[in-house]
Amino acid sequence: MAFERLGTATAPRQLFSSTPAQRVALARQQFFEEGVRPSGLVGEAVIQSWLRCTRNHSDRQRIVPFDAVTPSRLHATLARNRELLEVARQELASMESALAGTDCRVILTDGEGVVVHVTHQPAAAHQPVLRKTARVGVNISERIVGTTAPGIVATTGQACTVDGAEHYFDVLSQMQCAAAPIRDVAGRLAGVLDITMEARRFGFDAASMVGLYATTIENRLLQAQSRDHLILRFQASPTLLGTPMEALAGVAPDGTIAWLNSAGARLIGRLPEEACERDVESMLGHDLASLLRLERREAAQPLRLASGLGVWVQARLKAADGVDFRHAVAVPGEAGTALSAEPAAAAEPLAAHERTPAIAPHHAQAEALPGETLREHSRKLIEETLAAQDGNVSQAARQLGVSRGTLYRRLRGWREQDKGTPPRAPG
Repeated sequence: MAFERLGTATAPRQLFSSTPAQRVALARQQFFEEGVRPSGLVGEAVIQSWLRCTRNHSDRQRIVPFDAVTPSRLHATLARNRELLEVARQELASMESALAGTDCRVILTDGEGVVVHVTHQPAAAHQPVLRKTARVGVNISERIVGTTAPGIVATTGQACTVDGAEHYFDVLSQMQCAAAPIRDVAGRLAGVLDITMEARRFGFDAASMVGLYATTIENRLLQAQSRDHLILRFQASPTLLGTPMEALAGVAPDGTIAWLNSAGARLIGRLPEEACERDVESMLGHDLASLLRLERREAAQPLRLASGLGVWVQARLKAADGVDFRHAVAVPGEAGTALSAEPAAAAEPLAAHERTPAIAPHHAQAEALPGETLREHSRKLIEETLAAQDGNVSQAARQLGVSRGTLYRRLRGWREQDKGTPPRAPG
């Protein structure tokens, strides 16, 4: 195939096509037989997928096996995606209920294209391909089954639809599919949600439907993974809060924005690559202390963003006691401004796994010296761990098996003790 002419001025003029099937047939003829880029006949995502597939699959007419991954890989995949499956459960059930009267199947894959959930209702007899593909454990990535909507999303991270003969392999030419991405707090592709039908066309806007549910699942996943973040929910109208159109942001204890969902990025802009440029005050126009005060309000509160846009905001701390944040903004030189206008939170007893004596048995690298008290030994252990982690409190806390709030409290207490002042209650 003469793909060197793709996209050049020598490409022949596109012919008129009156139906979607004729349009795709013409696109395949131009691309696969004439080596001409069929721009305007099929989407750019499909063209790029065809280009990738020609490098991996020479025979478009071959039988696609749709084999499942090995049992060990499937076990590891399901274990790794347990949180995704848990947060998606409600939306998947809702989708399946809504689509029960159609021949559609709901498929959820991991970020690599391995199916981790599929509609419980089995495929009908007139859906021979769907009966093979719609199985947990089948790898439907582009590398394995060619051009499909979930395969393109797993490759590019962008939502798309693939219609009939837009699929690379001929055996999939009767399939219709629409898929959308689901991302995690690190911005990585966590999964792909797909609606697929065989032997007939969608009778509704499948792309909008799958996008709506994928956004809802993503929002749930972001909040579930934000165990140490202040979660902000905001939008121009309070009626949009709690819907798939709400903007979400996760604020870290150091006063930087850790993540944004797509609606949040549309309101305040995408997050800078460098963490030092994600300061919440510069991006939102309000410091961490003022945002923490919003957490005490049940109802949404009006707020003016740095851009001048007025929004309604709800703030929630994921951690039950909010120790990480209250300490981070209360210690001078640590992170942010003291919450002087707010009453200090009452000191709470430490959970059993957070008490300092419980740290020592799990980390024996610091040997207790004769006559050394357990408190002194614990301090020595923590200081050595911090030094080994170059002062990174998060990594040190993770290695010690305690929360950052616990570690911050210890450090603050020792700092005040060394200065000769009585330790304060955590606030």
